[in-house]
Order: sequence, then C-alpha cells, then structure tokens
Amino acid sequence: MLYDRRLNVSVKIKGKAKEAAGNVIGRDQQKAEGFLDQARGKVKEVASDAKDKVEDVVEDVKEKLDK
Repeated sequence: MLYDRRLNVSVKIKGKAKEAAGNVIGRDQQKAEGFLDQARGKVKEVASDAKDKVEDVVEDVKEKLDK
C-alpha cells in the first residue's frame, strides 16, 4: 500500500516536471504528456485509496461475523 502511494506520487511529480519542461521549451506535446502523467497518478491514487477502504470494510465485517 505504501509502495503504491509512493509510486503514484512519483508519477504525478514526473508529470509536473514534464509539463513544466514543456512550458519552458514550448513543446505542446510534452506539456500534454506531463498533464496526462499527473492525471494517471491521481487516478491510481484514488483507486488505491478506494481499495484500502474496501479492505477495511471487509475486515470490519469479518470481525463482526466472528463475534
């Protein structure tokens, strides 16, 4: 889980850097790729958070059923 979070943050940071570089050198394609990398990282981050919440709910249900 922590690894996934770090990976998602690194994808977003890479995207920001790529977008910034595209702005500096005036390459629209590179700016777009950076924006997409950031979006990919955010989607993965949200999916990872949802997965964690589902796992927590499953654990809670299991605990209640065991009682």
